[in-house]
Amino acid sequence: MTPWNQVYDPFGSQWLSTFVASLPVIALLGMIASGKIKVHIAAVLALVVAFLVAVVAFGMPTDLAVRATILGMVTGMFPIGWIILNVIFLYRLTVEKGWFAILQQSVAGITEDRRIQLLLVAFAFGAFFEGAGGFGTPVAVTGAILIGLGFSPLAASGLSLIANTAPVAYGALGAPVQGLASVTGYDPYVLGAMIGRQLPFFSVIVPFWLIWVFAGFRGMMAVWPPIAVCGISFAAAQFLISNYINPWIVDIGASLVSMAALVAFLKVWRPSQVWTSPALRGHDPSIGYGEPRPASLGAGVPGDLPKVHVGGRTASSQEILMAWVPWIILSIIVAIWGTGWFKGIVNPIFSWKYEVPGLHNMIMKVPPVEAAPKAEAAIFNFTYMSYTGTGVLFAAIISGLIMRFSPVRLVTAYFETIWVLRYSLITIAAMLALGVLTRYAGVDATLGLAFAGTGILYPFFGTLLGWLGVALTGSDTASNVLFGGLQRITSEQLGLSGILMASANSSGGVMGKMIDAQSIVVASTATGYFGQESKILRFVFWHSIVLACLVGGLVMLQAYVYPFTEMVIHPPAGLAPVAH
Repeated sequence: MTPWNQVYDPFGSQWLSTFVASLPVIALLGMIASGKIKVHIAAVLALVVAFLVAVVAFGMPTDLAVRATILGMVTGMFPIGWIILNVIFLYRLTVEKGWFAILQQSVAGITEDRRIQLLLVAFAFGAFFEGAGGFGTPVAVTGAILIGLGFSPLAASGLSLIANTAPVAYGALGAPVQGLASVTGYDPYVLGAMIGRQLPFFSVIVPFWLIWVFAGFRGMMAVWPPIAVCGISFAAAQFLISNYINPWIVDIGASLVSMAALVAFLKVWRPSQVWTSPALRGHDPSIGYGEPRPASLGAGVPGDLPKVHVGGRTASSQEILMAWVPWIILSIIVAIWGTGWFKGIVNPIFSWKYEVPGLHNMIMKVPPVEAAPKAEAAIFNFTYMSYTGTGVLFAAIISGLIMRFSPVRLVTAYFETIWVLRYSLITIAAMLALGVLTRYAGVDATLGLAFAGTGILYPFFGTLLGWLGVALTGSDTASNVLFGGLQRITSEQLGLSGILMASANSSGGVMGKMIDAQSIVVASTATGYFGQESKILRFVFWHSIVLACLVGGLVMLQAYVYPFTEMVIHPPAGLAPVAH
């Protein structure tokens, strides 16, 4: 069978070809934003649109399109759906046993101020899970914790999505950086260092942005000291680790530094007023907002022993500790599961590498997307033991046994969780099928080439290309793999630094994470905000665009005003510094 060459301008008009290529994402976001079509139905309908665009407009052979769609569905379930299923399983177990109620109140015991709770849970704690597991894990965990703390569903969903931005480029132990290196040929240490000269600015901005969105400008300014401590400590660690150690442990190290700095600061500082409203200030469609109350009306001194009430009594310190045990176990296991040495042990034994017949190496990427024709691999690596979701499942089983669930109850609870998540899992499968299909059809490359034709403004629009890639695929890693090679080729043709623009693809992409349909479904599932995905999308959409444009502006400055690429980038100790 002769391989099929991708076509990037099927109509002989870049404008028309770009418009047709954008139809699947327009249909998907339009249906979700309308609120009139259930999200899982919208995802399936958008997949149908993508299939028609690929086959009819771009000339992709039908059998290849069918195989790509099936591969995308399976990829949606493993590893992404697998993570969500098992995180929610663990969450439901802790809720059933009453441990989650103790945990949420223990967080409130550190500080009753919901603004600071957001910093601790959504930003710092979420960054740890992004670094350890990625692929939807942080939004699932922080969304569940925030809803348990009493935040409104829209606040818990939307704010978890906004917070899960700055850490994304180093998520899953640096998977996006590794993916970018694999398609560009650049050293991952150099790419990680360059990203570390872009994102720290936003690691400072995002915590302020997060609290401003939640509590308004005055509510944010009232707690600017802990926001600054949280953001600056994270940004400093992010820069230092990425530039002087390695890109694999950036998020884990920065999140731990940020949490430690914030908790230590709260021992010597507390707000003059405690913000107790659980809703978004002024524009929450489900819950009204309340005014902050004076700290003298019962707010404990930060750092005091949390007073957690269970059944009318105060929980003991041992009960509080036990309530955190499932999440401590989860953190430890996810961290181990993400390491290279663990994968190196289990993958040779517990894995299945399946080259999709009739699709593997049967599609050719051609110039200008690639410098020379290149066959597109279609391999499903079923590394089932090293999947983050498998680690989460082990954590849930261990935690369930510690909570004294019977094996029979664990099994029945698991099937109950599957039933609760059935529509979400369908949605995730359809979303990934859409992303994989458009990639193999060359539809995404057509959109990328439209951005590449912007000339002197390419540093700005090339950054937005990364944003678009994540919005389409739901993954910074996938966006880097999709557009990394194009970024290098285009930037070199324009006389720009390929390292700068490849890194900008990843840095800009993080702001698209909050609007990709997959992340929105994860957020709505974790917070129980079923059927309200349109409200979440409308809430985060403009935040995503504005933040992405700010990243683009920074990259413009780096390209033309202050070329960071001329600075010496320090690889790990023992290797000579590399200047680019």
